[in-house]
Amino acid sequence: MQKKIICTMITTALVMSLFTGCGTKESGSNTAKKDDYITVLVQGGSPAFEATQKTADAFKEQTGYEVRVESVPYTGVYDKLKADITASTGAYDVATIDILWMAEFAQGLLPIDDLMTDEVVNDLMPGMLAGGQVDDVNYGMPVWTNCKILIYRTDLFEDPDEMAAFKSEYGYELAPPTTWQEYRDVAKFFTRDTNGDGETDLYGTGIFGKSDGDTACCWLEESVQAGAKPVVLGDDGEVLVNQKPYVDALTFLSDIVNEDKSCPPGAMEMASGEVSEMFYQGNLAMMLNWGHFYLAANNPETSKVAGKVATAPHLSGSAGVGAIPGPWYQVIPESSKKQEIAKEYVKFMYDNNEVIMQNLGTAARKSLFEEYGKKEGYEFLADIQATLEGPATQNRAPIVEWNLIETEALVPAIQQALLKEKTPQEALDDAAEMIKDLLN
Repeated sequence: MQKKIICTMITTALVMSLFTGCGTKESGSNTAKKDDYITVLVQGGSPAFEATQKTADAFKEQTGYEVRVESVPYTGVYDKLKADITASTGAYDVATIDILWMAEFAQGLLPIDDLMTDEVVNDLMPGMLAGGQVDDVNYGMPVWTNCKILIYRTDLFEDPDEMAAFKSEYGYELAPPTTWQEYRDVAKFFTRDTNGDGETDLYGTGIFGKSDGDTACCWLEESVQAGAKPVVLGDDGEVLVNQKPYVDALTFLSDIVNEDKSCPPGAMEMASGEVSEMFYQGNLAMMLNWGHFYLAANNPETSKVAGKVATAPHLSGSAGVGAIPGPWYQVIPESSKKQEIAKEYVKFMYDNNEVIMQNLGTAARKSLFEEYGKKEGYEFLADIQATLEGPATQNRAPIVEWNLIETEALVPAIQQALLKEKTPQEALDDAAEMIKDLLN
């Protein structure tokens, strides 16, 4: 009898569990199942990594989902996401990616048009919406934008003796340069031996020539200032890189290296990181570099010139102020098995975009630029915004082959001109033929 009662109790308990949902997570509950997590792919040590770590607990409290972070080097993000999309493994629910990869990955990404409400779109910095689109479909939620601006030393530019000497030599007032010619003049003026040992230890500026995307970006910025539009490829697919604006821009950079010699030797080994470090050490009077580097330049723990640094917008050519933005986006692989919670996470991170501003010094939202731009130490944000709003500022061509074009055609052409192996026109003629081959 006792045995029968026990069996009846067990049967009743099993039946009740089916109707009460025992062992499942109720909506809004923080009781998690073993698969109540999302996997987020980010670049290790990046602002995205820091922000993901800092917001994980809040997201879990809000949704019940744990955020598992897979951090890899920059190229690892590309390699892992490409493998995931190609094989449709569903290994990642969200990834933070460079704008350079958007077109290539779009076919394997989940459209997020429903997240791009008027409220979101109206608060985005210039160019960010278009950078996350392919064929007018939204695939990327902006995380941050950035661009190069002029970062310079006030102890040099505002020194009365330097100001008098510059005016005597060049016939106009020393000030942060706004044009190509002013930039060359100021760079030549400050290039000198400061301690009398016969060696140049202060250079006017730095030039990017390393095998790196920064090198192509730097040259393209001068190209758009000179009137290049659109960037690299015409709307009809015509290759534009050997036209006058591009040639003029490469000639400008080559002249700084070879004619003026107002940048450090070894430009072929330099990009944004190396040039910024020379500025921090007091070896450069100015640099055109990513805006957020102002923070490190003005930090006494990382810079010998801290407290003597200011910024201005990027240079202006015949087409006006221009730059090539460097935004990053959150995307959702279409193979994700948790698409709805992934979309919730992407919206959550947009709502918490301030964490990116606090970590990086820039963000995606105009409201944050306006709020932080009023704070001490964030004065540079106004110059980023002015540059992004410049009439010549453009995104790179949203094409699948962009990375190949950059590494196989553009960077080698720039290096050949900087090394004087070819004239700028010859180098870009060859690059144009290479691009045609890559596209066909």
